Amino acid sequence: MDPISLAGITVALSAVVSGAGGEAGKAVFQSAGNLVRRALGREVAAPAGQEQLDALARQLHGILRRDPALAGDWAAFASTVQRGGGVRNVPRLPAATHAFTNRQKVLGLLDAEASRRSDGRPRVVLLHGPEGIGTSEAAKYWGNREADRFRDGQIHVDLRSGPQGALGPRAALREMFRQLGVPDAEIPASEEHRAEYFRSCVADLDLLVVLDHATSLAQVRPLIAPAPRTVTVVVARNPLHGLAALRVPVGPLADKDARRLLVGVAGQPAVDAARAVLPAILARCAGSPYALRAAAPRLAHVPPPRTERTPGPAMSANPRHPEGGDAVRTAVEDSYRSLDPVSARVLRLTALAPWPGCCARIAGWAANLPVDEAGRALETLAALGLLDTTADGRYRHRPAVRVHAEQAALREDGWAVCAQAMSRALRGLLHFAEPTAHAALPQSWRSPRRADTDEASGYPDPGEALGALAAEAGNLAVAIAAADEMGDPDTVCRLVRTLWPVQLKAGHLDTLLPALHTGARTADAHVPGTRTAGLMHAHLGFALTALERYEEAESELRAAARDEQAAGHVRGHASAVEGLGLLRLAQWQRSRVQEAYELFDEAYALYATIDPDDEDAADLPRALALLERHRGRALTGLDRLDEARERLGAALRSFRTDSDAYNTARTLTDLARTHVDGTRAASEADRAAALPLIDEATALLTGEHADQHLAYLRSLRALCVSPPPRPSA
Repeated sequence: MDPISLAGITVALSAVVSGAGGEAGKAVFQSAGNLVRRALGREVAAPAGQEQLDALARQLHGILRRDPALAGDWAAFASTVQRGGGVRNVPRLPAATHAFTNRQKVLGLLDAEASRRSDGRPRVVLLHGPEGIGTSEAAKYWGNREADRFRDGQIHVDLRSGPQGALGPRAALREMFRQLGVPDAEIPASEEHRAEYFRSCVADLDLLVVLDHATSLAQVRPLIAPAPRTVTVVVARNPLHGLAALRVPVGPLADKDARRLLVGVAGQPAVDAARAVLPAILARCAGSPYALRAAAPRLAHVPPPRTERTPGPAMSANPRHPEGGDAVRTAVEDSYRSLDPVSARVLRLTALAPWPGCCARIAGWAANLPVDEAGRALETLAALGLLDTTADGRYRHRPAVRVHAEQAALREDGWAVCAQAMSRALRGLLHFAEPTAHAALPQSWRSPRRADTDEASGYPDPGEALGALAAEAGNLAVAIAAADEMGDPDTVCRLVRTLWPVQLKAGHLDTLLPALHTGARTADAHVPGTRTAGLMHAHLGFALTALERYEEAESELRAAARDEQAAGHVRGHASAVEGLGLLRLAQWQRSRVQEAYELFDEAYALYATIDPDDEDAADLPRALALLERHRGRALTGLDRLDEARERLGAALRSFRTDSDAYNTARTLTDLARTHVDGTRAASEADRAAALPLIDEATALLTGEHADQHLAYLRSLRALCVSPPPRPSA
């Protein structure tokens, strides 16, 4: 594509704006702002949506057509813009449960929608029906049967897998990218840009997307791609009015199909032996596949159907259509009555919070049991269909099961026992998370200190600790909400602090943001003007900056600076001011870059007041090196290149002394950009100076999963080795 054409300019701008995450993305974003400002001769904000982006592209197109020299600069810059490698995996659906029965009409309607001629409308099917009726299984069965139709892959997203039982669109898009093999560094920050990038990635793919357990139109609308060969199947309990889709209601099984399912699950001999009670079983299960599967292990012991209830708002008069989910509730109650006391206790006390990934450790804390005994109980509950097994081998309550189990806990155990169970779970997670967070990021003063921990971590390196902490991120977010509900502000703030390594290195901001908000609100209510309050506001501010929610980030970082100053904590105050500078550096306008540099100077002046005997003095050299790098980046954006090289050189020497390979590579890249970045003609001397910096950074990052950064370095190297011709004006 001609980089100077309107389409080429639009594609490059779109890639710059939507891919501003990661070190390479930030560098390209800053370079784009500089070049756009040169072209237009004035300040301009980064385009906030497609309409603004298209308008800017048209302006640039007109200017570049009249200015050959500027057009050459744009073409060189466009060669450094990484559009992402796109899809790298061919994901497949999880298998449907065995003994899938009937649903021929449902399958036929899915076939018809997937096969209809493309007319510009997205191919979307909505399967809806009450809990346990088999909508999810129908989608998975059909997808697996039609695998050859979707040669580029099949995505399955459980929209019920968020910390509070719902996954937002931004988090769902991240999961979709993950399944497609798109690296985190290529995933845009904002929901809008993620949705745009997803649509571009799948535009030409034969792809199936199953959005399971959807709860609202707002949750699914950003996830639907209008690609002509993509089919989206939405699975929900309700019809989701307003969704443009082929609606396919899924109802109860007929008796003959219900018998067939029982035979498939329990075997013909067991069904034959239960012939006398089979009519009662079928009536009690009311055509619900979940209820039938739950009844199969107890065919000879199923109680007769209840007949004393009269129809009301929660139950249809037609026993074949239990509108209130009566058959599922009955199946859950029957399964619960069959449990041994230990398994029943585990079910009740783990249901007190919506753990997205319950494990033997959490179950053991809640039920006050050894881990191995709690693990066996979880296996029993999953075998009976009372718990779902997650993709990573953990467990999650089905909605109806959790409602039943929580009510049973309050009824049978009482409030005091339930509160003790939650306290044990929170205490256990805290004692796990604090030492693990310290081991994951020991050099950061924002991580929990060793003195705060009750256990020593056994991780061989920070990466192992970070992986363990990230795996519990969803459970930690639930624990923070539970501690807030129980009126335990100390546990709230301590748990929020343990999230810092995950927030900084592993992302997960979609999962963590509500917890970070809870931490800031709790600190304001209980410990205003303290270091803890400053920490809570700063962590939230940094997260909002990464999410490109700049106005909210500004407010939080100013609150952090206020609280740290009130507490007399110079290190925290300086860090918050530095964060305000980074917030401005993340924006496009030159005036914001100048403000960033001034804030970095203010932070430096604060750091200079830290006494050598102060508790924060040990961390000061690294803090100053990072600040010097930020000052160098700001000076680059202001075209004060000699000063930028001086600052970046000082940072580089410090990082090399500390054997900090990651920051050394980042600073080498920054230095190379002061010589060659594609936005201005580079002299032979500049190209010669940049080349060894680029090669050293490449060597440090090779094998470190820094694909986007390495691709950017390759593009800079190409500008050094084979500079594009630049026409004269």
